[in-house]
Amino acid sequence: MSILKKVILYCLLIISVVFMMFPIFYAFMISFMQGGEVLKGNLIPDSFTFANYMTAFEKVPLIRYLWNSFFVSAIVMIGQLIVSSLAAFAFVFIPFKGREFIFFLFISTMMIPWEATMVPNFLLVQKLGWINEYTSLTIPFFALAFGTFLMRQQFKTIPKELFEASQVAGISRFRFFWNIVLPVSKTSFITLGIYSFLTTWNMYLWPLLVTNNESVRTVQIGLKQLQSQEISTEWGVVMAAVVVVILPTLILLFLGQKRLQKGLTQGAIK
Repeated sequence: MSILKKVILYCLLIISVVFMMFPIFYAFMISFMQGGEVLKGNLIPDSFTFANYMTAFEKVPLIRYLWNSFFVSAIVMIGQLIVSSLAAFAFVFIPFKGREFIFFLFISTMMIPWEATMVPNFLLVQKLGWINEYTSLTIPFFALAFGTFLMRQQFKTIPKELFEASQVAGISRFRFFWNIVLPVSKTSFITLGIYSFLTTWNMYLWPLLVTNNESVRTVQIGLKQLQSQEISTEWGVVMAAVVVVILPTLILLFLGQKRLQKGLTQGAIK
């Protein structure tokens, strides 16, 4: 009976993998097809050619868009790691009046849809003169309630007696944070870093609102530009650009998958 259950389980897992990976596989195949092959519904191209990839880089400044996305995602990731870890440290190790209330008020912002705050954020960015600037794509996302919650759950596993002993020994709070808290929280840091990088990389609507020139626009906007206003879209070229865009995220996800799962599980349990 146990063998039958394992066979059924593995069959279900294989079917799930096929359903999940087929769109990526089909997009990869389309990136090597000519227009006629795509319209015919071919699954495998008659001949593999990199012409679509060359056309994608020629039609839009894809390299510039890729750099913008990488730069913005990296800055947001660093900003979220710094702000979230310092905020979590304050909520765990620094006693102050109304600490629990402020924390739960801060966490409650996770229930507010991003669309509800988009207009006031845009007006604020416009008043500051940050339109078409990297600052509008990065600074509004430094404060992340989920990141603070995740780091707080990790920091709470560190004995407070250890922090009190460091204070008696004359060790500053920042030195305790840097030398003791950070080294034992590597998994949560990596988890938050991967999450913030992937989320920022995949943003579309906000970069579309705050940018209107190619110098700072991200790669998601470039993908939309490849879809021409004509009746027939060169889907082979579009899919070639899609493959180029999703490749870094897939590599990052596969490399950090175990740490990502471990970090999220630790946050949920602790």
